[in-house]
Amino acid sequence: MLFPSIEPYRHGMLDTGDGHQIYWELCGNPEGKPAVFLHGGPGSGCSPVHRQLFDPAKYNVLLFDQRGCGRSQPHANLQNNTTWHLVADIERLRQEIVGADQLLVFGGSWGSTLALAYAQTHPEHVSALIVRGIFTLRRAEVLWFYQEGASWLFPDYWEDFLAPIPENERADLIGAYHRRLTGKDEAEQLRAAHAWSNWEDRTITLLPGSRHQQANSSDRRALAFARIENHYFINRGFMDEGQLFRNVDRLKGIPGVIVQGRYDACTPVKSAWDLHRAWPEADFQLVPDAGHAFNEPGILKRLVEATNRFVADQEA
Repeated sequence: MLFPSIEPYRHGMLDTGDGHQIYWELCGNPEGKPAVFLHGGPGSGCSPVHRQLFDPAKYNVLLFDQRGCGRSQPHANLQNNTTWHLVADIERLRQEIVGADQLLVFGGSWGSTLALAYAQTHPEHVSALIVRGIFTLRRAEVLWFYQEGASWLFPDYWEDFLAPIPENERADLIGAYHRRLTGKDEAEQLRAAHAWSNWEDRTITLLPGSRHQQANSSDRRALAFARIENHYFINRGFMDEGQLFRNVDRLKGIPGVIVQGRYDACTPVKSAWDLHRAWPEADFQLVPDAGHAFNEPGILKRLVEATNRFVADQEA
């Protein structure tokens, strides 16, 4: 279902000028349809399998590790690390690295948040949107997964998530984790980072699997993932409540596909449904037998169909 594994034909580092070095790579056909892949988290970084979502003969795909994670430097850094810094990074990469007037923007989970934020800021530079596992950083969405809601589905895993936090601090788990993830005790930092990362890793698929646990198993990856994700959540995505819905009219005229797993416990279907209702021009695809992860068979099939569709539309 995925395209064959490929290597970048160019890669490098973008100096943001405010303390960050952003790793980027270009893959596929230099003359192909320009696209950008936005990874999740925030804080997870790209992996080679993400390159395989696009036909390498027909797409010129930009992938990059967002500030503080993956191969970008400095590692796990929170300074000058906001949604709007990332939107500005995408725009600079479009201009300076891809050199294209428009990009197909593809993002899943947190990547869907960033895709919507970029498209609403620079609609004239977006040829199409593919978003998956919709997350818009409304307060209720964050509380569902990190304070109440999902714990009723996974009470055994939830106990492990609670374990680093004393009972008297559990009324605000995001705040309690923030104190530990940004504190000076390195052992406590790592314990919190692994507990935070494992909670998502264990709940992300409809059926149990080990792929995501392996992805975040190292101290380095867990620390970047947990610190950056928690930083964004405690700051409410550096957006006003419901901002991405209030500005949805800015997507008018942009072709789009929304892919959502019916049994997504991480970003429940309500947000995707709300986006579908607010942006009815987009093709809404509810996958009946999937959770949150992009590589669950039903979700993966629809994502690859979407990338194929948009390049076929260009050729028609």
